[in-house]
Amino acid sequence: MILLATLGSVTVQSGTKVSAKNTKRVVKVNDKSKVSGTLASNNTSIPGTRVSLSAGYNVGDQAANFTLKNIDGSMVSLSDFSSQKGVIVVFTCNHCPFAKMYESRLIDLHNKFSAKGFPVVAINPNDPVAEPDDSFENMQKRAKEKSFPFKYIFDETQATAKAYGATRTPHVYLLKNDGGKFTVSYIGAIDDNHSDAANVKEKYLDKAVTALIGNSKPSPETTKAIGCGIKWKK
Repeated sequence: MILLATLGSVTVQSGTKVSAKNTKRVVKVNDKSKVSGTLASNNTSIPGTRVSLSAGYNVGDQAANFTLKNIDGSMVSLSDFSSQKGVIVVFTCNHCPFAKMYESRLIDLHNKFSAKGFPVVAINPNDPVAEPDDSFENMQKRAKEKSFPFKYIFDETQATAKAYGATRTPHVYLLKNDGGKFTVSYIGAIDDNHSDAANVKEKYLDKAVTALIGNSKPSPETTKAIGCGIKWKK
């Protein structure tokens, strides 16, 4: 039996397969038990069963267009970058210690790859009611303090973060431009050492962008995003 399930609660009988993209989930149950519960976020599982749940985009998916407000008051759309080879989309914020530790590295990545067709676009998905430091006004202040050379846009409704399946700040989605359509090519962390840039051993994002520039597939295509949980609206 095939069942399409969106966000919410679902009951799955043994042998049932649920498959869908974007805000839908992928569920496979291979034991004889009955699984009941609320569908969770990326890469989670239900104890005691062989269940895979996937929310948001996966590698190979086409990213939908978005239009969000930049810190200068202008509206920025993904389609604005149709002349680029791709876009480095990073969900980040002002307050999170992990996000702060990666600010200089994001600036370096933008300066290195924007001229090669892969600019950084930073998106703040946090609810400013839950975290006042992540308000639009504080985004403007932070960008000015750090001299961000890239777009820093506000996902006020959180619809874009939910569509992507972002759960952390920072959380990277590297997009490749395929004839005007943006395909997800890498998801996860920027590198393997959030606390010390000087001791990074694996520059996941740098390697992934370099691979795309060389017409190769990133390896790995996914890593675990490390950071603060996104502050969702209640």
